[in-house]
Amino acid sequence: MLKLIQLEWKKNHIGKYVRNAVILATALCLFIFALAFLGIANDPDTGMPDAAPGNNTISAPIELFSSMSFLVFTGVMLAAFIVSSYKNKTMALMFSYPIKRQKILASQMLAVWIFNFTALVLTKLLLYACVLAGAQFMKSAFPLDFSMASPTFYIQLVLKSVVTVTLSFLSLFIGMAAKSSKATIVSSFLLIFLTQASIGDYTLADNAVFPLILTLASLAFAILSVANAETKDLM
Repeated sequence: MLKLIQLEWKKNHIGKYVRNAVILATALCLFIFALAFLGIANDPDTGMPDAAPGNNTISAPIELFSSMSFLVFTGVMLAAFIVSSYKNKTMALMFSYPIKRQKILASQMLAVWIFNFTALVLTKLLLYACVLAGAQFMKSAFPLDFSMASPTFYIQLVLKSVVTVTLSFLSLFIGMAAKSSKATIVSSFLLIFLTQASIGDYTLADNAVFPLILTLASLAFAILSVANAETKDLM
């Protein structure tokens, strides 16, 4: 399986995704730094951060913007690695190999999942470290509500990253059902609205049950997609 995953990375030129992930992480770092220390989120009348209820600490925008970014990034990669392979018929060539279809499809999904999980974890660590370093010299507009010396911090960071990247399997299922790469990417944006949007004071971002249900549904759809690979016709 590891060799198949490495083959998928090589076939899809993983270097360009590494470059794009680095650019994304850098842009997020600059944005979060400006948000925390340069006052870009401050109300011009009060001088205080203009944040929605429950989002008045620095970890909230870090989790929000990193999760949003990598939900879409993962959706784009799933569209390129899997849905596009069906569309341009390269999947038909791969399925002609003496390897089970389930194993090929699973390796593609794992190749995207492992890459984005690793990239998201590293990006979040960069953002938190950037804020922590800046706080040594400047006053943050948002209270710092995290401790990078605490094991709990890393456990929560890893678990939230697992949930975020796994949710993208929902968009893959939709994209494969619609036979469209665009549908995969658009559904990634819809997932952002479902998991992060707020209506007044109500938000699902801090609701632990809803993301759990979506994550379990994503895993179920991923397993279903792999299980049906042997009998499902190519697009």
